[in-house]
Amino acid sequence: MAVRRASHSGTWYNESAKELSTQLENWLGAAELTHGPARAIIAPHAGYQYCGACAAFAYRQISPFVVQRIFILGPSHNVRLSGCALSSAVKYSTPFYDLQIDDEVYEELESTGHFERMSMKVDEDEHSIEMQLPYIAKVMQDYKDKFTIVPVMVGSLSTEKESLYGHIFAQYLADPKNLFIISSDFCHWGQRFRYTFYEKSWGEIHQSITTLDHKGMDTIETLKPAAFVEYLKTFSNTICGRHPISVLLQAANHLRNQKLSLKFLKYAQSSKCYNLGDSSVSYASASLIIE
Repeated sequence: MAVRRASHSGTWYNESAKELSTQLENWLGAAELTHGPARAIIAPHAGYQYCGACAAFAYRQISPFVVQRIFILGPSHNVRLSGCALSSAVKYSTPFYDLQIDDEVYEELESTGHFERMSMKVDEDEHSIEMQLPYIAKVMQDYKDKFTIVPVMVGSLSTEKESLYGHIFAQYLADPKNLFIISSDFCHWGQRFRYTFYEKSWGEIHQSITTLDHKGMDTIETLKPAAFVEYLKTFSNTICGRHPISVLLQAANHLRNQKLSLKFLKYAQSSKCYNLGDSSVSYASASLIIE
């Protein structure tokens, strides 16, 4: 029985369950429940010292007693992938307890012919899914034997493939027992990211980044996949989870007969950029509800 190690604990987040629990409790306590119960959230995946407080605003919207299955869609940072990949593990380890992968849904997804399996090494090297796991374990702790997870690594998808995967996931998004977690940071700005877009009329560099990100967030809130594609074409904003976000928008597009509302609740930057030598990563948390 293959268990994926918590390979980023002790570096990207605290490996002590007691200390990590206190930290997450404090952040969740500072966030308000304003847009729930969430059917999907967008949450950042950097080291918790940078984005943990921001991520809490998304996780605060989850209603744990409703949720029985959690889909986690994270981008691939280390390997080239043109589709989506499933884990080879049966459980994912966290400092709190192990999270059980949903075999049944994995079989359903594999039967479509559109999913491959990633190796354990690829899985453990990637941080985008793992950084969501401690928050999931914390929020779901009172129901820890009553839910499963469906981790999916999302590659560099074409617009056609985003639509295809959106179609596949739509039936799961329609079920109120399911929760989708979309793992994404926002603008990666600076020469080390090879992205230095700056609109002087928007103020200092960090203010330009804020405006740029908020334009993207506003576009995502419209729930129009084509508008988000157009935004990315216009600004080339380095949103690392753009493909998972697009898959969510495509899935939501199939539920147009229902009343959907996506709202961004918190925005933050790792640091403020004032000149070309500076760099920063932006974080944003959102919640999608279906009334």
